[in-house]
Amino acid sequence: MLYKNFLGDVGPAVRPTSVGIAVTKQFGIKMDYWKSHRSLKFAREIDEGTPECGFESLPSYLYMIRRANPSTVTRLQIDELGRFMYVFLAFGASVNGFPFMRKVVVVDDTFLIGKYKGTQLTALAQDGNFQIFPIAFAVVDTENDDSWHWFFTQLKLLIPDDEGLAIISDMHNSIGKAIRNYKGKEAFRLVKKATRCFRMSDFTAIFEEIEAIHPPLHGYLQRADVRLWTRVHFPGERYNLMTTNIAESMNRALSHARGLNIVRILESIRVMMTGWFVERREDARSQPTTLTRGVEKLLHGRVTAARELTVQRIDDHHTEVKYGSSSESLNVANLVERKCTCRRFEREKLPCVHAIAAAEYNNVCRISLCSPYYNTEYLVNAYAESIMPADSVQPVPEIVANQPCLPPYIRQQRGRPKKNRMKSALEVALKNKRPRKEHTCSRSIQSGHNAKTCPM
Repeated sequence: MLYKNFLGDVGPAVRPTSVGIAVTKQFGIKMDYWKSHRSLKFAREIDEGTPECGFESLPSYLYMIRRANPSTVTRLQIDELGRFMYVFLAFGASVNGFPFMRKVVVVDDTFLIGKYKGTQLTALAQDGNFQIFPIAFAVVDTENDDSWHWFFTQLKLLIPDDEGLAIISDMHNSIGKAIRNYKGKEAFRLVKKATRCFRMSDFTAIFEEIEAIHPPLHGYLQRADVRLWTRVHFPGERYNLMTTNIAESMNRALSHARGLNIVRILESIRVMMTGWFVERREDARSQPTTLTRGVEKLLHGRVTAARELTVQRIDDHHTEVKYGSSSESLNVANLVERKCTCRRFEREKLPCVHAIAAAEYNNVCRISLCSPYYNTEYLVNAYAESIMPADSVQPVPEIVANQPCLPPYIRQQRGRPKKNRMKSALEVALKNKRPRKEHTCSRSIQSGHNAKTCPM
């Protein structure tokens, strides 16, 4: 109480050592590390509420959020003993804004570090200005098949399950981590190129090169199912989204809340999203162009490159585009069907450099070649609604306030709680691996050759 009332700061950046130093200087009380640790812990509970209080007030909080935000979807799942299992939250502003997003959903999870642990699940999209658009969040007691199935069951109520929907996730046995087990930077570079290929011929050539230099890696990638990790084999539309990077960015944005009680976690999400929607709504309304700022910047670079290309009309629909007189760089753009033999145009739903060159040659506006998802009007509509704080002025019905929600059962481990993710043996080995010493010639003391091939 001395620390809380007189020194105050209990934020995530405060460390127990700082607490001990501050109390010693202010009051002349000598504190060891663990007393400082407990003082900070209790001061935070005074300020933020205990983990148990968070679960107790969760039904009321969800009710107040729904009352303040129409169209908001919340779900609370408890077991037969009244213990917490799962909670799901999708704000009405996100639900009503998602129709203006490209139909690619990125899902991911991150572990929580509070007393009762648990895992936070997220579902995100990307708007036409290449910004993260949060769709839904969940907190589950344990990450397993049942909790993921429950999460997707709730998500399906918000997002229509049609053939155009693509879901990107970071597989539990990540391909990116697994292929690092195969030695050779060249092989890893080729895998990245194969992942992003637009044309089947390019993918086949690179995949055969991988097989030639590293057959075990080639076999592993085949077993991993090329439909899941390559653009060219993917059966749906994933536009420019190839990884779960936007989910990792979201996890970092909410990392300060991972140790809070469950209501404070959800409130941190609400505060963040309220700010995002305000800023992006104002920014979208201020954009003077038909296309979003991010797309305009992308196309500006392609317009500059398109002016270096040679264009020749084939017929009313097709245009031949190549670089100089080289026939190897020849591509055919079809502006009517919005296609190009490079395949970038139809995959990204944005005109490639060849389509832009053909459009300028045929006096076609390049804006008309872009998907409407990239229009500023769509961006304005996506962030049209506001996210309001919980309505605590009006009373909560007794049936809601008295709804039981006990903390989940956990087996408390001895010692100080771990806040960092347990790394695999492979990750530790890669981190501790010493770089290979560069070979130098014994005669010239230069790298790149040996004494036998030395030019001296």
